[in-house]
Amino acid sequence: MIPMNPLKESFLKYLGQTSPYPIGLEIDHAEGCFVFDPEGNKYYDLISGFSVSNTGHSNPEIIEAIKCQAEKYLHTMVYGEYIQAPQVEYAKALIDSLPQGSFEQVFFTNSGAEAVEGALKLAKRHTGRHELICFRNAYHGSTHGALSVMGSELYKTAFRPLLPSVRILDFNDFAQLNQISRDTAAVIVEPLQAEAGIIPPAPGFLKALREQCNAAGSLLLFDEIQTGFGRTGELFAFMHEKVIPDILILAKALGGGMPLGAFISSGKIMSAFTRDPVLGHLTTFGGHPVSCAAGLASFNIINRRQLAKESSQHEVFIRKNLQHPSILEIRGKGLMLAVVLDSGERVDRFFKLSLRQGLLFDYFLFCHNAIRVAPPLTISEKELSDLCKRIIQTLDLTETQPI
Repeated sequence: MIPMNPLKESFLKYLGQTSPYPIGLEIDHAEGCFVFDPEGNKYYDLISGFSVSNTGHSNPEIIEAIKCQAEKYLHTMVYGEYIQAPQVEYAKALIDSLPQGSFEQVFFTNSGAEAVEGALKLAKRHTGRHELICFRNAYHGSTHGALSVMGSELYKTAFRPLLPSVRILDFNDFAQLNQISRDTAAVIVEPLQAEAGIIPPAPGFLKALREQCNAAGSLLLFDEIQTGFGRTGELFAFMHEKVIPDILILAKALGGGMPLGAFISSGKIMSAFTRDPVLGHLTTFGGHPVSCAAGLASFNIINRRQLAKESSQHEVFIRKNLQHPSILEIRGKGLMLAVVLDSGERVDRFFKLSLRQGLLFDYFLFCHNAIRVAPPLTISEKELSDLCKRIIQTLDLTETQPI
């Protein structure tokens, strides 16, 4: 029997596990679109930490921003009490990039799930209503409120009771939108469904959703935790169809590799947290100054380098160069793609072979016959060409290679 690596043994012994079968790759360092193990083997990152590392791993501008802020101060006070320049500067940059008048204030949190929790509370507080509507196969996080609006019973049933008055609709089903009523506080939706296997909205669906929310007086919440910051070929995915939500929910790439979440809305809506009661929503570490400094540096890189535009160009390259008999279709936008294979079994074989081929890959939660292709937006065309060749070679091996 081959002895287990001592660090891996400690990893399994001392860290709470999320499944019986973690990937178990030991990370020594990461740079650009690659992660490296202690032996120096490098792997193309097809996941980007689930759309976190949009500006690449160990980006020197972000590292420098972290160092500069860390030398000034770390945590000083719970969010919202002291004036901290990294928070103010980043909030202003975000607001300036969004449609004027619709978004005026940012509430920073630690993570996407916390941002969802805050946005749901805000919608209920502002409207005075109780019902929440979400969509099948949606994923918004694993805390109790976010779990309540997950669109899959598989991950919910063991933790019930959850929030009451939650209704699940089918994404892209226009006929079900009339279920949004005067009882509905909010509808939460991903403008491009991520863990469902990158399902784009049908033409006109988001517009129809917006119109129904307007008619019912319900707030529309867009979860752009995975889709934001150039990932889909626009700075934010809602910009593809120019449908503006009442609350925009962000995280992942928001922090440039550091933990950070946020929800953004108008001053009128956001003010609901300031009265009856005051301190309507609190967070100790939300908007940590180091995270905000890192996030702002990353945001500036995305804008200066026009990485959203590059993401669209990379999509065209992938669709042209990633062709194989086992590929049925490629869904998605920009560098948020699902390569749909002819069977879930082939995806399993691809997963088991991927590390040997220098590919770091993980599954979709609710789609078992697709490969996620979501590398950092900073990937070069040369690297992208090599990546496509490696994926094709790995697909070839799923036909012949014993596992």
